[in-house]
Amino acid sequence: APPPTPGCSPLPLAHSPGLICVPGLLVRSLEYNQPADNYTVCQGDDAILSCSIDKEVTRVAWLNRSNILYAGNDKWSIDPRVQLLTNSQAEFSILIASVDVWDEGLYTCSFQTQAKPHTAQVYLIVHVPARITNISSAVTVNEGSDVSLLCMATDGFTSEGEYLEITEINRQQAGEYECVTANGVSLADSKRVVITVNYPPTIKDVKDAYPPVGKPALLRCEAMAVPPAEFEWFKDDNRLFGGLEGLRIRNERTRSMLLIDNVTARHYGNYSCLASNKLGVSNASLRLIRPGSLENIAVTGMESPLFLGLLSSAFVTLLFKI
Repeated sequence: APPPTPGCSPLPLAHSPGLICVPGLLVRSLEYNQPADNYTVCQGDDAILSCSIDKEVTRVAWLNRSNILYAGNDKWSIDPRVQLLTNSQAEFSILIASVDVWDEGLYTCSFQTQAKPHTAQVYLIVHVPARITNISSAVTVNEGSDVSLLCMATDGFTSEGEYLEITEINRQQAGEYECVTANGVSLADSKRVVITVNYPPTIKDVKDAYPPVGKPALLRCEAMAVPPAEFEWFKDDNRLFGGLEGLRIRNERTRSMLLIDNVTARHYGNYSCLASNKLGVSNASLRLIRPGSLENIAVTGMESPLFLGLLSSAFVTLLFKI
């Protein structure tokens, strides 16, 4: 077979004498060894084989190797994809729909005139786009594990595989990974694999709250974890449940909120949030502080300009004495 021609091009018309036998039609020529033209199509496209003739032609046929496809208006091929397009005094054309690799090969247009027989030959080349045939399924691993992904592709004749190795994967490497294959015949083919990385909860910044008596209060606890964390709330080591003592607990995917509709004196104190999944546990302490209390003054006083000024003065005095 002749070497493939890059890309997909329309059929060139040719008049190259040859030798072919059709029942009822004997075609002879002195120049059979002239090379055939190449006609390149992509797999799945339609191929139009066109033969330029004139009014002197008395008989005409298209053949694939030694198999007659059409002789004039008569169809010889049993392939439903082969159709007659044009049979006129100037052109004899057939169509092969949805071309595949087995259609590749030599095609001959044989026609008879009053003077002598003629043939026009074309070699049909079918280019197969690269396609991904196999790819790893979605992966779920624990943080720190090694991951190996496989992507297999073929162009219809050869197959190749590509591995992606990730050593000690971390949570930042979770997500979609895309495999792309292309050979210039058609658009690139791509498929994706999702890697899920499991890791234990990590509670982010938590803040104390300073609601006055009779007002609502909110304590928030946010934790990053895969699978998502389950939350529990405690006050002075006693687990809290929504609906008791005016408390409500609202859990979302990454956070939990402890809500108090009407703060009373018994609500003030130390709270803790516990976030857990199958890989571990994390907890954080929060406080519900009454405005004006000694605890509140101690916390806010350390941040006041007066306190910072006293601290600076004491530090300077200490240096002077040294």
